[in-house]
Amino acid sequence: MSTFAFGTQRITQENLLHIEALKEAIEMGVRIIDTAPYYTNGSSQRAVAQVMGLFEDEIRSEIEIISKYRFANDESLENDLTQTLQNLQLNSIETFLIDTPESFIYESIEKKMAKDEMLDALYEKLFKAFVSLEKEVQNGRIKGYGISSDAFAKEHSAADFLPYEDLLTLAQKAAKELGKEQHSFTTVAFVLNLLERDGLLCAAWAKRNGVRVLTNRALNAQKDGLMYRLAEYEEPKEYYHTLNELLEICDNKELEALYNLIEQMDMNRHKFAFVEEYDTFLVAQILPHIKKTIEKIPTELLDTLLEYIERFLTAYRDVVAYEAAKMTKVALKEYFQECNKKMQECALEYLLKIDDIDAIVVGMRKPTYVEEIMALKS
Repeated sequence: MSTFAFGTQRITQENLLHIEALKEAIEMGVRIIDTAPYYTNGSSQRAVAQVMGLFEDEIRSEIEIISKYRFANDESLENDLTQTLQNLQLNSIETFLIDTPESFIYESIEKKMAKDEMLDALYEKLFKAFVSLEKEVQNGRIKGYGISSDAFAKEHSAADFLPYEDLLTLAQKAAKELGKEQHSFTTVAFVLNLLERDGLLCAAWAKRNGVRVLTNRALNAQKDGLMYRLAEYEEPKEYYHTLNELLEICDNKELEALYNLIEQMDMNRHKFAFVEEYDTFLVAQILPHIKKTIEKIPTELLDTLLEYIERFLTAYRDVVAYEAAKMTKVALKEYFQECNKKMQECALEYLLKIDDIDAIVVGMRKPTYVEEIMALKS
């Protein structure tokens, strides 16, 4: 049976909830942490270092750190690994992955390269990367390496499919280049969830060849070009109170523009497909608009008004998540017909039953998420 890994993509050292969630996850048995030096500009890895420092050596020795580097240029590997070790305050980590090598395929498609020419160039670039990674194994900074790629989970006929059948041959060739008898290619990571199942073929190949399988995006799934969050939430009872409270305060000529914005937001709370879509809209549209509407408010009134706005935005995000989940469950009802639990439980239990998966990477940014997810292992 597979296990859960703690995904740190949106974790920051400054958020105490994130720190507590990671601490609780370790206490509840999580022993794999998935990270990268470019997650939240390094704050994610510094958060990991902070939490690891709370545990005794015996626990720390059990925890595997998996980091990544972008497949951009030859300097990225060494620089990102050095930055990772500095952020984590470690001399070495267990696993270092090449992140999204399919970016090379996208560039090749834009350059209108022939497929054979593109594959030859890709294999040459991967071979050089594997040699560098084998050197890092020799130097003791990593114990193994692999690839994290969404393109493993594509149909073989897709233009951006990344062939995985030749990876071990390339790895063995890289090891031989350094006079080593055995390569250190250990891990593949890719998208696999209730909706996106093409990765099952890669998982089966990996297990046949003794390669570990990690899956990403367990609860953020795509179908027909649309993104769905496979999770549902309780209706936030405090939403209507905070809404009416803010509207009452804004019911005057001076704050008319803000009043209209809040009313508009309330009417459109069910129009977001998933809560992350709202997060993007918040930063791009709502916050600049709010800033403009309150810029002439006297300072003595502004602090109080901002408190009400902050409470409303917190409750509004919760109600957006609730409304989006209701729409998702209707749109994807065929996937949940035989499961009467919450969508996130159904989606995670689907993955837990797949023998070829070793670890499921899940973002757990709140202690309540940790408790809910880890309860599925009991």
